[in-house]
Amino acid sequence: MIRIGNQKDFFSGVMFVVAGAAFAIGATNYTIGEGARMGPGYFPLMLGILLAVLGSGVIFASLVSRAPDGHPVGRIAWKPLVLIIGSNLVFGLLLGGLRSIGVPAMGLIIALFALVIISSMAGPRFSLKTSLVLAAVLAVGSYLTFIVGLSLQFQVWPTFIS
Repeated sequence: MIRIGNQKDFFSGVMFVVAGAAFAIGATNYTIGEGARMGPGYFPLMLGILLAVLGSGVIFASLVSRAPDGHPVGRIAWKPLVLIIGSNLVFGLLLGGLRSIGVPAMGLIIALFALVIISSMAGPRFSLKTSLVLAAVLAVGSYLTFIVGLSLQFQVWPTFIS
């Protein structure tokens, strides 16, 4: 019978294998190409394979290690999980809007502030002042990088401001 020596590593490895396999399988919907002439599916395929191989290594290491308590997986931290995933969903919603439910596009700056503030609430200590400073730095850096530096064209401010 196989004994799992480290449960945390085992389930982390399983997560990596599943994510890598999903990316690799999804990449096959695109032209793969070859090393000299890579198609759009080449990089995600190779990255998925690499992730699955690394995950397999983590699974193997978890099976051969012998931790006295087995490093059991603890309870799921629902609050951080919901807040981090929710902050990303709110970011996408505010950045692009959703006309079907009447949410206008609020632009990059508002979306970044919402992302940082909501995700900061996932930590053990929340400080609105610190979150606002971090959001301001991230907003300025993102504006300089994506709008000024890369000349990407997307909405920065809500339509009623610009």
